[in-house]
Amino acid sequence: MTDLTKKSCKSCEPGTPPLARDRAADLIQQTPGWALNEAATEISRTFKFKNYYETLAFVNAQAWVVHREDHHPDLEVGYNRCHMRFSTHSIKGLSENDFICAAKINILTGA
Repeated sequence: MTDLTKKSCKSCEPGTPPLARDRAADLIQQTPGWALNEAATEISRTFKFKNYYETLAFVNAQAWVVHREDHHPDLEVGYNRCHMRFSTHSIKGLSENDFICAAKINILTGA
C-alpha cells in the first residue's frame, strides 16, 4: 500500500495548474501498472480478466471507489478487459487526485 492510498481527493480550485511532468513522473512510480502519456496529461492502465462477469465485477467495484473520491475515470470496457484513463478535466491535465484513485484501484486487483 502506498502513501497515496491513505489520501483523499480534493477539489481543484479554479486556476489550479496541472502537475508538472517531473511530479507526475514521481507519482507514477507509486502506481504500478499505470502509464503516463507522452504529454503528461493522462495516466492509463488496461486490466485483463477471465470473462465478462469478472470484468463487470471490477467495473462495479472501481465505480464504488471513485464515487467515494468524487473523481471519475474514462473507461473502455470489453469482454475480458477494462481500459481506464485518469486526468483532471477541470485543470486540463493531471492532479494528485488521478494518482490517488489509480493507487486505490490497484488495491482491487492486488497490485
